[in-house]
Amino acid sequence: MFTIIIILIVVLIVAAIIINAWQQHRAKQEADRRLEISKHRNIIDDTEKVIMACVSMPISERLMSILHGRVLGALNTLNELGAGNASIKQRILDAEKNIASADGGNSASLSQFSLPDNDKLIIQYIQAVKKLRILLRSEHSKGKITSRTFAEEDKLLEKLQLKVNVETLVKRGRSAMQSEMLGSARQYFEKAITALDSHPEPDEYIRSRSKALKEWLKAIQEDLKQSNAADRARKQEEERDELDELFAPKKKW
Repeated sequence: MFTIIIILIVVLIVAAIIINAWQQHRAKQEADRRLEISKHRNIIDDTEKVIMACVSMPISERLMSILHGRVLGALNTLNELGAGNASIKQRILDAEKNIASADGGNSASLSQFSLPDNDKLIIQYIQAVKKLRILLRSEHSKGKITSRTFAEEDKLLEKLQLKVNVETLVKRGRSAMQSEMLGSARQYFEKAITALDSHPEPDEYIRSRSKALKEWLKAIQEDLKQSNAADRARKQEEERDELDELFAPKKKW
């Protein structure tokens, strides 16, 4: 009888250990599942924000298709993880339509692109281009796009990033010139010229913009030279007036 009791106790202990281990395993699986769901929801949110920012930017249809494919992949994963509902399933259908409607072409053009006047929107543009390059690199590292596609699209984004940065500096430089802040304007133009000259493959935009910037910079330097000469002449005149007053013959009263 005593032996049976011991056996039962051992069985109960082993069962408790097994049940506890199983519960811990289930808890870990659920925690991993929630983490994975959160990760893919963040992917969807981040990518859709970039897609919204791309509406008014010269982005190729192929890149838009890549972005929608990124969203679709994350939505399908959510559905597989059991986080799918009617809303998720409808979004999957919408993403599939967006991909199907894109012709996959590479028709982005920078020639007609111009910055908005709103500084807040300009900052959003800069952030969106940086984020696009990060997302594109991520899709390439996952094997979702070919190396050729990555190289072509990244090259276009690099040119877009350059144009946004340069045009932002030009805008600020011209504004500084209008406010007669020639020193600040010179710094903005010098930074823009450095960015353009550092690009390994100059195109028509880079050549024409660099030429215009160098002409503006030359005009500023001439203005500063004349301003400095005028300041020196004025200072010399003031010093001469002080000397004349100091050594002028004293009047007798």
